[in-house]
Amino acid sequence: MATARLDYVAPWWTYWLHNFPHFNFLFQSVDNTFRPEEASYQQSLIFLACIGAVGLGLSIIALAVYLVCLCCCRRSLDEETKRPDTCCVTWVAVITGLIVCSAVGVGFYGNSETNDGVYQLTYSLYNANHTLDGINSLVAGARSNVEAGLKQHIERLDEIFASRAEYLQALRFLQLMVNNIIRELTALPDINKTKIDLAAIADQTAFIEYYRWLTYLLLLILDLVICLVMCLGIAKQSQCLLITVFGFVIPSLILSWASLGTGTATAVGTSDFCVSPNKFIVNQTKDFLTADVAHYYLFCSPNLQNPFQQSLTICQRSLTTMQIQIQGLLQFSLPIFPTAQRDLLGIQRLLNSTEFNVHQLTALLDCRGIHKDYLDALMGVCYDGVEGLLYLSLFSLLAACSLSAILGVIFRLWTLMGSREKEYNDIDEEDPFNPQARRLSFNPRRSNTHSFCSYISSLGSQASLHPPPQSSSNSTIQPPEYMNQSMLFGGTPRYENVPLIGGGSPPPSYSPSMRTTYLSMTDSQIRHLRTDFQV
Repeated sequence: MATARLDYVAPWWTYWLHNFPHFNFLFQSVDNTFRPEEASYQQSLIFLACIGAVGLGLSIIALAVYLVCLCCCRRSLDEETKRPDTCCVTWVAVITGLIVCSAVGVGFYGNSETNDGVYQLTYSLYNANHTLDGINSLVAGARSNVEAGLKQHIERLDEIFASRAEYLQALRFLQLMVNNIIRELTALPDINKTKIDLAAIADQTAFIEYYRWLTYLLLLILDLVICLVMCLGIAKQSQCLLITVFGFVIPSLILSWASLGTGTATAVGTSDFCVSPNKFIVNQTKDFLTADVAHYYLFCSPNLQNPFQQSLTICQRSLTTMQIQIQGLLQFSLPIFPTAQRDLLGIQRLLNSTEFNVHQLTALLDCRGIHKDYLDALMGVCYDGVEGLLYLSLFSLLAACSLSAILGVIFRLWTLMGSREKEYNDIDEEDPFNPQARRLSFNPRRSNTHSFCSYISSLGSQASLHPPPQSSSNSTIQPPEYMNQSMLFGGTPRYENVPLIGGGSPPPSYSPSMRTTYLSMTDSQIRHLRTDFQV
């Protein structure tokens, strides 16, 4: 798995984004080479970011045209159909909600991919910074041991061995080896001169990425809330919920178009870097790194020789030679100069420490560690990062178009609800067949007004106790005109279509017992009934 990632190959989507047209503010073509310090290249990225502003403007224009057409066609729709069909609007709302939910799923995936890519970038930057700090500390420690510690011990030994020329010659040879080590350590890279703090860059990147991830997460949740509230508003036909959806859709629409513009510009700029990252890094480090050093760590090819190998080899050989010289002095000079033991042992300890630092330095200066961090950073940015930005751009586009459609649905539903309220307002409240009028006609304060049914029931009970006197005449009582007409219906229990005749006629629907009681009423009772029901 590790050998498969030795060579970096840019993915195809970076080449596709790299070929996007780059124009400055004067609509002049700009080279697509990644040059973030040049004003023309910055203008080309800003020009791509303006795609979101253009999309927002087109959405506003389309909604304005739709709203004007809706207002103009409202009168004709009201004249043609009394109750317009809401099936089309409902289906549009359902399809739009499904598109928004699908876009939210794409957005969650893209947000996660982008976050993973940036995390891999920051992790690699921290590792590379740790390696560079280790190199810097080892070089500084080796130089301090050689320059300060060894020189002090050699100067004291020079005073002790002043009477013996052969020991002084050995000290001169040690001083020559010390100078060689200092010279070769100076040739090693000094990280402090680079003026690049990878840890600070990683911290700033992680800070920006956290708020980017949080912003997209809130936007995704807002879109889901919009879908939920819109479904409730359509189901309950609530204008309050529609107003709430409208208030949520406006900022979400603006943020969607803005995220589309920024995501597109970021993806194109990152792709310009991913197509040729080595060239950009070599140009940025040419002030403090030579070309061979930069190529060694960027490519890490077996054919490339370590540019620090010669210096490290000289340091290692010099330290080995000094160790041999110190062993000889400890063996032959201590019997003559016992006071020299402390300085000779001190030099031996410093040589051991410096040799250990040189071994560690050789391992850290090998290209494989830094090159692996470099490849991991490229993989995180150019694969996961750019891929996630593409998915986020797709989410922003789908969400912006769907939210524009949701605004159109809200406008249409508002007009339908307004027309329905107008229908209710046009109904005559005095119409006896209007349910609302019947509810309004009942007034609890009219306690002295008796219903016809209760009144007839009371009369029926009285008639059962006191039957009406029979007429002495043999002629039968002529039934009222209403009952003569009711006989046409064959005695059916309901007479809904019989016209109301007279002020004391019963309601359209009554039972046969009520009819019998009505027939048994005398003329005086009927007159009393008419007087009681006068309004």
